[in-house]
Amino acid sequence: MVSISDYHTSSQAGLQSKESDIKLKHILQIMQCQKCENTAVYTRKYSGESLCSECFSNSILRKAAKTISKYKMIKNDELVVIGVSGGKDSLVLLSILKKMSETHNFRIIAVTIDEGIPGYRDEALEIVKSFCSKLDVEFRTYSYKELYDVTLSESLELRDEEKTTSCSICGIFRRRALDHAAEELGANVIATGHNLDDSLQTFLINTLSGDSNKIGWMSPGSDSKQIRKIKPLAEIYESEIVFYAFTNNLPFQTEPCPHMNEGIRTEIREFLNSIEDQHSGIKNNMYRSIIKISEVMKDSSFKEKRICTNCGNQCTGKICAVCNMITDLKKERS
Repeated sequence: MVSISDYHTSSQAGLQSKESDIKLKHILQIMQCQKCENTAVYTRKYSGESLCSECFSNSILRKAAKTISKYKMIKNDELVVIGVSGGKDSLVLLSILKKMSETHNFRIIAVTIDEGIPGYRDEALEIVKSFCSKLDVEFRTYSYKELYDVTLSESLELRDEEKTTSCSICGIFRRRALDHAAEELGANVIATGHNLDDSLQTFLINTLSGDSNKIGWMSPGSDSKQIRKIKPLAEIYESEIVFYAFTNNLPFQTEPCPHMNEGIRTEIREFLNSIEDQHSGIKNNMYRSIIKISEVMKDSSFKEKRICTNCGNQCTGKICAVCNMITDLKKERS
């Protein structure tokens, strides 16, 4: 005979079993890719999507392709120089553009700029060289020493500490080095691995430093009649690029630049990440706002291009930033 208490206990057990089944079903749904039936390995908090490795990777490829198409970044039969530092962003970009070049009519060459940072750059060069060999991509290197007769390390010893940061020196030299490589190789386009987070950080750095002119130059594409500069990963979160690299077993240098904490970029990165953690999708909103602001300021930021009287390269003043920098360093040296 079953007593009332036995029935109550049995009912409770049945109810708990049903609740457990519902919870298990919910967990399994979360674990299942929303695009296919494979196990999900990544969840996008800002969209709520749960994706398996293959579907996640395809979504990144589609995002990059959409950005390239939106800004008409690469045209038929063009040669694209890809700036490859050996970090996650540039190697993911190289991997993606290599795949696209196999189904579209454009060519790619990987270029690494050797700043002359002992130990740090040596490791990156080996990673890039090996990866390019694996992908069967042509690879070239250009060094600050060859181009400017000074390495970054030597520049830092010569600089006026209070006036110039390592990032300022490196940024000026690197941009010119990539321009030189593209011109020498006959390229139409320079592609860099800047991601969405980079754009947000750069906007805040320019705002905080009072450099409002640069805010008008933040479009990921370029309508220049000269060599165009593009950022195919500009609408993708840094965290997603990291996961793409890991899930596709891409090699990349994990050692950060020894000079990375000299500026305020790291603090701004941490600030933006903390806000995104609390308010998913806020980086996407901020990026869209920045692009709109940049478009408004583009005309007011425009400066007539001139020819540097010293080296013959294009600039906005009488003397270009590279020549000014080298002149200042030589003064310190003497």
